Amino acid sequence: MSGTTTAAVRPRRRATGAGAGANRWVVLVVLCVSLLLVALDATVLHVAVPAVTEDLKPGAMELLWIVDIYPLVCASLLILFGTLGDRVGRRRVLLLGYALFGVASAAAAVAPSAEALIGARALLGVGGAMIMPATLSILRQVFPDRRERALAIGIWSAVAAVGAAVGPLLGGFLLEHFWWGSVFLVNIPLMLVSLPVGRLLLPESRGDRNGPWDVVGALMAAAGLFGVVFAVKRLGSGEPAADALTMAPLVLGALLLFLFVRRQRRRTFPLVDLKMFARPAFSTAVGCIVLAMLALVGLELIAAQYLQLVLGLSPLQTGLRLLPLTLAAMAAGLAGARLLRRFGPRRMVCFGFCLTAVAVLTLTAMGGVDNAGLLLFGFVLLGFGLETTLFGAYESMLSEAPAAQAGGAAAIGETSYQLGAGIGIALLGSVMNAAYAPGLSRVPGVPQSASAAAGHSLGEAYEVAGRLGGPTGAALRHAARDSFVHGLHVTLLVSAGLLLLGAVMALRLPRAMQCEEAAVEVPAPREPQMSRVSA
Repeated sequence: MSGTTTAAVRPRRRATGAGAGANRWVVLVVLCVSLLLVALDATVLHVAVPAVTEDLKPGAMELLWIVDIYPLVCASLLILFGTLGDRVGRRRVLLLGYALFGVASAAAAVAPSAEALIGARALLGVGGAMIMPATLSILRQVFPDRRERALAIGIWSAVAAVGAAVGPLLGGFLLEHFWWGSVFLVNIPLMLVSLPVGRLLLPESRGDRNGPWDVVGALMAAAGLFGVVFAVKRLGSGEPAADALTMAPLVLGALLLFLFVRRQRRRTFPLVDLKMFARPAFSTAVGCIVLAMLALVGLELIAAQYLQLVLGLSPLQTGLRLLPLTLAAMAAGLAGARLLRRFGPRRMVCFGFCLTAVAVLTLTAMGGVDNAGLLLFGFVLLGFGLETTLFGAYESMLSEAPAAQAGGAAAIGETSYQLGAGIGIALLGSVMNAAYAPGLSRVPGVPQSASAAAGHSLGEAYEVAGRLGGPTGAALRHAARDSFVHGLHVTLLVSAGLLLLGAVMALRLPRAMQCEEAAVEVPAPREPQMSRVSA
């Protein structure tokens, strides 16, 4: 099994065309700006939710859709636009994504109602789905040498970590000086710069255009992913699994994805070449991405609650406590290429999983009293280990995919990331609730109805304790805090088990990073053909 892929580069009509002669590292900068934009928008709204609630007065369901519609739409359309970029041109899809992202940002900034903001956020999700796989697939194309590509992916992943961390800080700064719509307007200057620069510098590339593009398959994948991700998000928010609004989308989505896989296996020209999954390195890397996110994303939410509700830190103090995690992730991304060359994918990903498991087990020493040194040590290990794992998995997945399928492979990787994150929130949230609620069932002097309400979440337990007041309220508050810490410890242990399972899974990755020079083949000129789109 080779870790290299021959890159086929189609000749341009003129040597001075878009992207011709552009330094590949300049191209990387443009792609990183694209990623920064999408990563920022995924988190910048979080701090603006109270201001949006006060201004637009959305209902509980509308507020949920305002927050969730962007990642939901983005995750659903990744395969559609990733494979479309392979067909019609990745740069073309990326630039269209830029334009749509800018227009949707302006619409979101001036949205007069909750419904209008939901629609604008949905359009942002469409733009994000066009941008995300295109950045990785273009990166795959302009860095045919695996050693350079590993360094490029490290920089790319470090920028993603920066964007996720800067989003809430930038949003908080803007909200202190402007209205909530300003968190969306920040996208527009970046788009105004990225569109012309991207058109000038980014090279156009596409995969094999033989056969029609499978429109029906693309829509089946989008609808199936939408149903599954929607159901997973409802489970993660605490909705009962037996609820019809959760089970119906889950079953329908799973059925559509099953039919999509069967359709792709039967087609002469499939939308996604499922033979990629027959390569152990590719399928294992995708599984590692899912498992890493499944084990850890739910912990981020639980950690934020612990810092604020148990230790009593402010949102700003909480962000500062979590900042070392982001800085460690950036360092791991920048060092990833060197680690991969020295240790190879197998040992690197195994090491990343094991280091992250050690970090998670270290954090089980957290209690009801603040221990800043322990948290700093644990979060640094957590950030470095997680990014090491994801870097090795992404690089292996992208290197094992054929160049012609780069967009589809990138979309599969991003979809795996989103699904792992959603399932992780649902799974670890359920574990947390199962370990937390029993501790509040028999608090002396607390009525059964109050105990049941307090068992929903720690925040609700504090509200109930405040209403009860006196020694009874204080006892409930103390019991809720202890139960939450116990639930956190159980969740950390489950997460550590999943991480160790990931380390075992990573043993199927190649031992060494094969770095032969990638050949670049330029096919003979041929007559242009009309691109066919067929159902």
